[in-house]
Amino acid sequence: MLKNIPVNMQGYKLMITEAPTLKMRENDNGEMVPVTDRQGAQQFVVSLFAKRKPQPGGFAEKGEEIKVTLTADPGPGFEEGTYVQLVDATASHWERRDGDRFMSGLSFKADGLTPLG
Repeated sequence: MLKNIPVNMQGYKLMITEAPTLKMRENDNGEMVPVTDRQGAQQFVVSLFAKRKPQPGGFAEKGEEIKVTLTADPGPGFEEGTYVQLVDATASHWERRDGDRFMSGLSFKADGLTPLG
């Protein structure tokens, strides 16, 4: 599978729909624990509404909400409704079988956020 493919999001408007929070997962005991990378650094997650910027003579396409894992705490000032750019964004393809069901998709990761304006 392809992992950590560089992504250019310059052609998109990205608006925060859920402020960054610590990324959590459920462990084997059913407890929620922070997600860390291999070096032990905590990961964060932010929800963004991604919509293609209008093209001259084109029509306004519909957008989509994406979740982006951040490799570090983005700090204060990233509230719902804030327009941002991603720092060093990547995408990775994933696949998973759940019984008879086969699921796949893209996950997004970035080193941080930069506010626009």
